[in-house]
Amino acid sequence: MKKLTGTFRTSVWDPYLLVAQIVAMQALLYASLGTVMFVMDLFAEANHTLDHIFEYHEIHVTDLGGRLVIFAFVLNSLVGSGALWFVVRRTKLCLDFAVTFHVIHLVVCWWYNSAFPATISWWLLNAVCTALMCVGGEFLCLKTELREIPVGYSALNNKVDLY
Repeated sequence: MKKLTGTFRTSVWDPYLLVAQIVAMQALLYASLGTVMFVMDLFAEANHTLDHIFEYHEIHVTDLGGRLVIFAFVLNSLVGSGALWFVVRRTKLCLDFAVTFHVIHLVVCWWYNSAFPATISWWLLNAVCTALMCVGGEFLCLKTELREIPVGYSALNNKVDLY
């Protein structure tokens, strides 16, 4: 009796691809966060500094500037969902890349502040943003992965692109 071995969606360990995807995700998300934060700073008439991105004391609800920082991070997590779909394209990797981005962001914030982020608002915001990015990315990737695969003569003639 022949043993059935599954070869559907086999993955090959490719560290160069993995590192390139991590770098691409970091670059896309920080570029979009910087752009959104720039626009938010225009609305709040605030100075344009990196403190809004990396300073964990900037995340608060006591004034308009703090609320706009929170809104920018939430909006950026939705942009991150699209980036996951564009760069990673695999549903089962969305959680890994969302957490990787936020862990690297934690390390950068720790280095930038010379102190470990100690406010509950920073941790809560990053947990919510991680969840939003992961769920949104999984939704988009799953929608692409579950597309109907065309079979037959007409599929060969049309050469439909699945992505």
